[in-house]
Amino acid sequence: MTNKSKNSKFEDYCWKDIVNEEILEIYEAYHRDLLVGPKPAILAIDLYKKAYQGGNRPVREVNREFSGSCGENAWKAIEPTQKLFAAARRAGVPVIYTTRHADTGGVHSTNRRMGRETDNLYAIQEGLEPRPGELVIYKERASAFFGTPLIAHLRRMGVESLVICGESTSGCVRASTVDAYSYGFHNVLVEECAYDRSMLSHKVNLFDLHHKYADVMHVGDVIAHLDGLAAQGLKAAE
Repeated sequence: MTNKSKNSKFEDYCWKDIVNEEILEIYEAYHRDLLVGPKPAILAIDLYKKAYQGGNRPVREVNREFSGSCGENAWKAIEPTQKLFAAARRAGVPVIYTTRHADTGGVHSTNRRMGRETDNLYAIQEGLEPRPGELVIYKERASAFFGTPLIAHLRRMGVESLVICGESTSGCVRASTVDAYSYGFHNVLVEECAYDRSMLSHKVNLFDLHHKYADVMHVGDVIAHLDGLAAQGLKAAE
C-alpha cells in the first residue's frame, strides 16, 4: 500500500470536505494504525433528553424553541449508538454513562445561559437507557472525569481503553477525551455516534482529536472488533 493510500484511509472521515491538502500535510506525522485497544469500555457522554428536544428536525429550527437541542444531528446518531451498545453488551464490555442534575447550585458545564430546567431533561433518551447495574456518572463540568469518581471505577474494572460517543463533540466529548488521554487510556471516538449542534464544530474537533488524543473509527469497524471479543468469550466458555 502506498503512503498516499494509507493517508487516504486514515483521513476517510467526515472532515474531508473542510480540510485541505496543506493541513493534511502538516498533520501527516500523526498518521498511525487505528485500533480499539485492550480491555475497552464504552463511555457514553450526555445522551440525555435535552439534546433530542424538538425531534428529528434541523438544529436551527428546533433551537429556536429548545435551546441546547442538537436536533437531527442527535437523532441521526441514535441507531448506530444502539448497535454499538448491543455489540458491547454481547461482548461483556462495560457501558458507562454520564449526565448531570438540573440543580447544581449555579455550577454549569459551559457558559451558555441556562433557563429553568428539570431533572427529566437529563434523563437518558429513550432507546439508549442504561441497563440495570450499568454505571451512571453525574458531572458538573464538561469532562466526565472532573470532580467525579469515574477514574476510580475504571481502575477497579481494569479498563485500559475507552470507546467514546455522545455529545457534544466540541464540548463534553472533547473535554472527556482529552482527560482520558491524560490519564493514559487509549481512546476511540466513534464518528457516527458523536454529534454536535454545529457540523463545523463537529468536524473540526473530530479531526483535531483524531490526530492528537484518540483514534476516530467508523461504527462498523468498532462493532466488528467487539463481535470478535464476543466470539472469543464464547470459545473460551466452551
